[in-house]
Amino acid sequence: MLGGRRYKRLKDKDLFETVEEVWDRQTLLAAYEVMRRLRLDRFAGVLSAGKEARVYRAIGRDGREYAVKIYLTVTAEFRKSIQKYLLGDPRFENVDTSNTKKLFFAWARKEFRNLKRMYEAGVRVPQPYLVYQNIIVMEFIGRDGLRAPTLHEIRHEIEPDEAEQLAWEALEQYTRIYCCARLVHADYSEYNLMYIDGKLYVIDVAQAVALKHPNAEDFLRHDVENIYRFFAKQLGVELPEPEELLERVKACRIQCPEKKRSE
Repeated sequence: MLGGRRYKRLKDKDLFETVEEVWDRQTLLAAYEVMRRLRLDRFAGVLSAGKEARVYRAIGRDGREYAVKIYLTVTAEFRKSIQKYLLGDPRFENVDTSNTKKLFFAWARKEFRNLKRMYEAGVRVPQPYLVYQNIIVMEFIGRDGLRAPTLHEIRHEIEPDEAEQLAWEALEQYTRIYCCARLVHADYSEYNLMYIDGKLYVIDVAQAVALKHPNAEDFLRHDVENIYRFFAKQLGVELPEPEELLERVKACRIQCPEKKRSE
């Protein structure tokens, strides 16, 4: 499949210098297939690294930048932690959670579908382009090859007036997630909000669940409390109490796009 000239072209210096860990053959083949489908020229460095996934910057043959998220491993701890987000979600009720490979393929599909659903609902998220096996390709949010920082990373640099503006922007984006995408983020915090050019971008949405999920209400409440904790407690923004913020989200006083939602 990857023999001859094509294999030699794909097996380039940039890709293998970027891969700082030993990938299994299937992940490498999946990366090659993604490069072929989207006409990517090369990988150009790590944007972020976690225990379960790496996000790389990739460059297309036309010079366009992409963010490529690759789920590398699924530990027993990770497998246990994500089951509460998959179980009860009608979109993934047939996933075999005992099969590690199928589980993290499903997890990647879940993140892609959540991104697509939010994007179409007008939530400011990276535009999703492709999911293939354990790989998701999306819009690169950043400048000059550097990704945009998270609110956590710049928390000490945020001025009071800017903090207030961002607080209400974070609440508005969440309201769009809830009312327009009909999802609950389930991990909404300063760690999963990127900031660039005066705009917030919501990231890391794999764990987001549909409103019908049995734990959706608990996840929603926790998300809203996170908004209050960061902006009111840490940055000193005057905000209503979490209960009132929760009611504001649920009131859905927001105009949603008329596009058909991705289910």
